[in-house]
Amino acid sequence: MKKKKLLSLLSLVAVVLSLAACGGGGKRAGSKNGNSNEKVSVEVWLTPQWKGVYSSNEAGADYDSFLKAAAEKYEKDHPNVDIKVQVIPSESRSDKLSVAIQTKTLPDIFFDSSFALSEYAHMGVIVPLDDIIDKDTKKDIPETIWNNVEIRGKTYFYPFSHNPGTLLYNAEMFKQAGLDKYIGGEKEITTWSQNDLTTIVTALKETFPEVAPFGLWAKNNQGDTWTMSYLRMEGNKFFGDDNKLVANEKDGVSALTYLNDLRKKGLTTSGPESLTSNDVNAMFQNKQVAISFTNAVLFSNIQNDMENGKVGKFDMRLANIPGKKQPISFTYVTSSVAFNTGNKAKMEVAKDFIKFYSTEKELVKASRNSLPVRTSVINELKSELPYLSAYEKNAQYIINFSNNVPGYSELRNALFPQIQAVYTDTSTPQKAMDEFVQQGNQILENNMKKSVIK
Repeated sequence: MKKKKLLSLLSLVAVVLSLAACGGGGKRAGSKNGNSNEKVSVEVWLTPQWKGVYSSNEAGADYDSFLKAAAEKYEKDHPNVDIKVQVIPSESRSDKLSVAIQTKTLPDIFFDSSFALSEYAHMGVIVPLDDIIDKDTKKDIPETIWNNVEIRGKTYFYPFSHNPGTLLYNAEMFKQAGLDKYIGGEKEITTWSQNDLTTIVTALKETFPEVAPFGLWAKNNQGDTWTMSYLRMEGNKFFGDDNKLVANEKDGVSALTYLNDLRKKGLTTSGPESLTSNDVNAMFQNKQVAISFTNAVLFSNIQNDMENGKVGKFDMRLANIPGKKQPISFTYVTSSVAFNTGNKAKMEVAKDFIKFYSTEKELVKASRNSLPVRTSVINELKSELPYLSAYEKNAQYIINFSNNVPGYSELRNALFPQIQAVYTDTSTPQKAMDEFVQQGNQILENNMKKSVIK
């Protein structure tokens, strides 16, 4: 099996190297903006992000609406350019791109969360975009966002919007449990300490014995970004300065011990090792969980379901993940990448198109469908989107949860079995984190050797 994997890896590397060396694939379009007489065809892939250009209420709204509208607008000024847009299911992303690399049929652009595409930067099949990022754009987007889209000082992902992760709680249950002092404003993201959280879940359990005060899950790697954030609650960095895992240090182990103690006391969902994040999300909506997880898109979806009568209405509000030094938040940055197809003309047009829809005054307003990364757009839309101010204020707490390390997807698969072992009492927090760090650092070492980014 190892021999087959090695042969497969060598074949993939050979394909990547040949892509970089195969030249322009024909005549060049003649200008960076694609304004020559030669037709240039650009293919764009995206995973489902939002429906419509600015709203899902638009006629015929679909996941490709925004990029098709951007393409139509771009093609009017660039008649020699033909842009095709294709939606790829998230679960098919890895397989589709693997086949595309091996068959030299990569798209020119991919629009997706940056963390999901970081491994392709390490493989050398996407190119840096610093040459299309101007000073105004650099200033208009917070440093915490840039930290999520850069690898070793180079920008591989052009940020468009983002989707911050926080906690979500049932404020009505808090009021009935006498926890009014811990309830933040309706349009705010409140902050609790770890001691506050202990007080809160204890009071909730006493008042609502049939409700799980705090939602935990560990059935698979979905929603693990919150789990990784919980492991940082007592100050653990998760990644050390050398990008090696440090989750088995005292502050990481004590954070996991804290979560497990809550479980043992009946203050969390029962049997979290058998629950997915989707299960816990549904339980929160059914008032079976008092404190859950959310991101900006999930939160908006629940609000819409309440308005449409799909979910019973109740007062739900946002909170940060407790942190010893400061609150913890993270975000999924929806970005664009340009693939290194070896065709210089197509690559130039692809990068120019990315810059176009990422900076054009009207098109960037589509970032309202999750959250804008640009301060200028936030200021323009604040009156229309009441939670924008809260998320903007909270941006200072955003961490880079993946550090854009090579092999991050493998790390995710290594973590949840160890969390399961703790929640089933077949391992201790220290042993589980020791095994995760040992296995994880081997994953990182192996992938760093293959990475073209040094």
